[in-house]
Order: sequence, then structure tokens, then C-alpha cells
Amino acid sequence: MSMPVLEICGLNKHFGPTCANKNINFMLYEGEIKGLAGENGSGKSTLMSQIAGIHKPDSGNMWVRGKEYCPQSPLDAYRQKISMVLQELGVVGNLPVGINVFLGRIGQFTKRGFMSLKAINRAAAELFEEWGLPMPPLNMLTGNMMIETRKIIELARALSVDPDIVLLDEITQSLSLNNRQMLYELLRKLKSMGRSVIVISHDVEEMISLTDTITVLRDGEVVGEVVSAETTADEIKCMMVGREFCSDYYRADNHAVFDDEVVLSVRNLTVDCELDDISFDVHAGEILGFCGLSDSGIHSVGKAVFGLSKVCGGSVRLTAKDMEIKSPIQALRNNIGYVPKDRDTEALMIHASVRDNFALPSLLELTGAGGFVSPKSLKKLALEMVTKLSVKCRDISQSVSSLSGGNKQKINLGRWLAKDLRLLILDCPTRGVDVGVKAYIYSLMEEAKDNKIATILISDELTEVLGMADRLIVMKDGRMKKVICRDEEFTEHAVIEVMI
Repeated sequence: MSMPVLEICGLNKHFGPTCANKNINFMLYEGEIKGLAGENGSGKSTLMSQIAGIHKPDSGNMWVRGKEYCPQSPLDAYRQKISMVLQELGVVGNLPVGINVFLGRIGQFTKRGFMSLKAINRAAAELFEEWGLPMPPLNMLTGNMMIETRKIIELARALSVDPDIVLLDEITQSLSLNNRQMLYELLRKLKSMGRSVIVISHDVEEMISLTDTITVLRDGEVVGEVVSAETTADEIKCMMVGREFCSDYYRADNHAVFDDEVVLSVRNLTVDCELDDISFDVHAGEILGFCGLSDSGIHSVGKAVFGLSKVCGGSVRLTAKDMEIKSPIQALRNNIGYVPKDRDTEALMIHASVRDNFALPSLLELTGAGGFVSPKSLKKLALEMVTKLSVKCRDISQSVSSLSGGNKQKINLGRWLAKDLRLLILDCPTRGVDVGVKAYIYSLMEEAKDNKIATILISDELTEVLGMADRLIVMKDGRMKKVICRDEEFTEHAVIEVMI
């Protein structure tokens, strides 16, 4: 690492009264992979967005290769070979893959006012092949794709400018095990080419293994920088939160513990091109885990059980009422909750208030005589949940879009816990949250377990399902491969053998 490719001095950024970045000093060298660590709301994404030209600093300076750098937009940053993959999804759902890859730069494929989709797709295919990325159907609309596939499309877009600096904001938690390995290999390739990368990840152990150095932010300020090979996860977490942090936030017991009562029975469930002949029971007080590689079908399980998918065969039956669940309305009315992986587009009303988001799943219970919902009851529910979950917001009228990822996820999960649930479906519940919020979510899961709520936990994080599940269903190519109980073969090695 001979010379700095990016230098930042005294960078400040405010959003209203909130100081998101305060006097940031930062250096990135050629061929360096640098981690950015910090709790949700510590200013990591804000710093990255200024480097990427999404936001402009209030004060301070940036230099790229010794020249002053003041990007006016992401396209301006692209022109200077700096690209970013956002934490939240950055694809346009009603456009196909090829156009999304070259979004904002379609002019290079246009002649005499006509755009050549064939030329765009050819260039996109070459790009996916060059960088070793799994290629999706190039003519398919991205809005119909899984969040993991959309993230890979964003990565392809970032690489399409042949970048000198790549900024990755929480990409790994959207990827399954095999695509994470692909990303790790890509980072090694970029490093060998002398390119520089800044990585944000809430998986501190992963960040240490991937990076050369780690800069830690707390409350918008840099509180330290460490050499990755010379630090530990606990040291990083301590710097992040400003105190000693207990990393043992998974379940302490080593045995499956749940009631005999079957809450939900799934038999021969089949969804065209997604699931094939899936059968399982989930019991009161049980956390039933699902894991697998990309395209294994684990995320389709949650949608199908909640009635969101068109089922070709089989049944999802609520045992106590001997009722088949065929739609989300039925699921909602029968005390089933669903927290999807993509919270911003599939769960939260992102531009609505904290109050309205907390209230939405409980509107049936809050509706009084005459079909009216009392504003007082909405306010009471939201205030109770904000206090219980320690949601950091200005007040309950604040838009959810302005909250950090961790606080969004607290609302996403907590609004279901405000109901009298029988079954809770969690799809990657800790995606994009820091270690403190992650520990809190696990404590809520244990509280639900103690209250005899049945939980289906779907996750791309092996450590998460191994740490929390009573039983684990391993899937491959849309089929169940093996059921592993907490008290037998419950190791990462045993699960990976089945997955692969």
C-alpha cells in the first residue's frame, strides 16, 4: 500500500439537528480492503454515500490520488471510477437486468436516438462472465427477482465502470453461502489488481477475515482504526459500543425444547419452479430453522406458508382450527405473522410514520364499533412498542425512511409482537443490523419461545440458525434434504455437507 487513493479530512454532515458525521479523517490506500464498523446510526452509510456522490458534505475535503474530489452525483463518482453497492436495494424493478446494469449510462448503446437492447445484454453478459458473477436472465424485470439476485445485479453495475474504488454497504447479509464465497473471491481479485474496497458489514468476524484494516465509528465520529490481523471481534465490538460487549447472544441450551402441540402442519407443499413436496410440522414454543444455498427454496417457504405464493399442490393447515391457510388475510386473521427478508419493499410502508407502521398488522384488533380506528389507540400502541423495543426516533410521527436499518428492523419485527401470535415467520430477521440489535432480536425470539409462540426461522446465516433453532431443515434445489435436531449433528460442518 504505497500511496493513498482516497483521503478525507474534517468531513461533516448534518441531517437537520442530527450530526451524522463529525470531523471524519480517513485514508484508503491502493490495493487495500478497509472495513467500516459501527452500530446502526453510527454514520457508516452516510460516510460512504458522500464518497459515492449521493450526499454532499456540509464541510471538509476529499482527495482522490491527490486531486480534490467533490462528486456532484453518483454518475460523477462513476466517471471518476468510484462505485457503490447500497445497503438498501438500488435496482429499478420495472426495468430488465441489462438496463439496470448500465443505468444512467445507456447513451453508449444508443445510435440515432434508438437504444440497442441486444448490445446492452451482450455487454452485460460479458461483464457477468468477466467478474465471475452468476448471470440472471438478462431480459427479466428485476422486480420479480429475489433480493439476492438483485444485489448481484447491483454489484455488476458497480463493476461495470471498471472501478478503482468499490464501496460495499452490507452486501454479504443478502447473499447465501455459495454467493458469499463468490464475493470473497471477487474481493481477492480486486485486491490483486491494485483496486481498493471499503466494506461495511455487521458480521464482525467476517469483516476481520476479509479486510486489511478496520475503521470504527461511533455516534458519527471515528473512534479508532485497527489492523485486522492484530485485533479480535470482541475488541471491535467494544470500540463500537463504548463498553465491554458479551458476544454470547445465542441460546445457551444444547437441546431441542418445545411442546408436543402442533401449531402448523405443512404437507406436500409445491410451488412451481420453487418448492417440491415440502412437509413439516412446527410446534408450540419451537424455533424451526431453514437453511440452504441460493435457489434452495428457503425464502419461498415463508411466502408459501403465509399464503403469498400460488401453490400448485399440498396444504398449509392451522391445526387448532383445522383450517387451511390460502391467503395472507387468512394468515393475519388467524394470528400468523411474517417478517420478510426485504423489509423496505415487502414489509414496511417506508414513507409512512413509525405510528402507522406499528399499527398496520393490528388494525383489525384496533377497529372499534362503526369500523373506525381511534387515533388514541394507534398512538398508545406505537408509544408502547417504541418504548419496549427502544426504537430511536424523534417521535412516532417520524417517517420510517429516515431511520437506521436497525430501528427499521425493530419496527418490522416488533409490530408483529404487538399482536397475540400463534406463529411467527422470520426471514433473515437480523439482515443489516448491528451486534447490539441482533442480540436484542434473539432475546425477543427466546421471549416468543417462552410464550409458546411457534417460530419459523429462515436464514442465510448458518451461525444464526445453529444458534437459535430447535430443529433445522436443510434444503437444496427446492426440496428438503435433511432434518437435524439441536441435540444431534448440530454443527456447521454437518449442515454444509448436506447443503452442498
